[in-house]
Amino acid sequence: MTRTRRGAFAAAALIAAIGLAMLGVWQVERRAWKHELVAAVDARIHAKPVAAPGRAAWDAVDAKNDAYRRVTATGQFRHDRETLVQAVTDRGPGYWVLTPLETPGFTLLVNRGFVPKDRRDPAARAAGNAAGAVSVTGLLRVTEPEGAFLRSNDPAADRWFSRDVAAIAKARGLRNAAPYFVDADSTPNPGGYPVGGLTVVRFPDNHLVYALTWFALCALSLFFAWRLWRIRD
Repeated sequence: MTRTRRGAFAAAALIAAIGLAMLGVWQVERRAWKHELVAAVDARIHAKPVAAPGRAAWDAVDAKNDAYRRVTATGQFRHDRETLVQAVTDRGPGYWVLTPLETPGFTLLVNRGFVPKDRRDPAARAAGNAAGAVSVTGLLRVTEPEGAFLRSNDPAADRWFSRDVAAIAKARGLRNAAPYFVDADSTPNPGGYPVGGLTVVRFPDNHLVYALTWFALCALSLFFAWRLWRIRD
């Protein structure tokens, strides 16, 4: 290999090392951001519940500042307009039961909890569909548009794979529907179903592994560049 080619390869290795180092630093910064996010969400989950945001606050509701905030609302469930969304939980496969809660100012879609497949029919859990005014406390969740991975919602066939608030509200003819939904807490429902309080809050932290990988590759690139420069004709 000529000196010119060695120099070119060494320069390329040095440029690669710089890029890899930048990726490592980025992952370290992402890890710090993730820890801040986890701390913020943990504080919301354990905070005293506040009133579910009304129409005036809807434009400001977002995942960064409001996801998993504990909220409460009072109204009357419209069990005749519930929507079943396919779900897989620690209890096995089944459905989330999303029911509109009509409050004095707006309609709030509430994920009342999980039911197994043999409880799909509302008649199989009629005890849990009590009429009258109720108060619901749970975690605010942002909408899940379009569907799940490789599985699109099909409103026409009433097949739902994600909790797409706008699509469900349109399919059920809901007026003044909030742009978010609420996961009900673990307060038991009569008859035992739906089972609430199954929200999974998980933030995988692989950033340290990624950072160490990029830094290791950076070191390897630097070593390669150094060896090329050390070679003598």
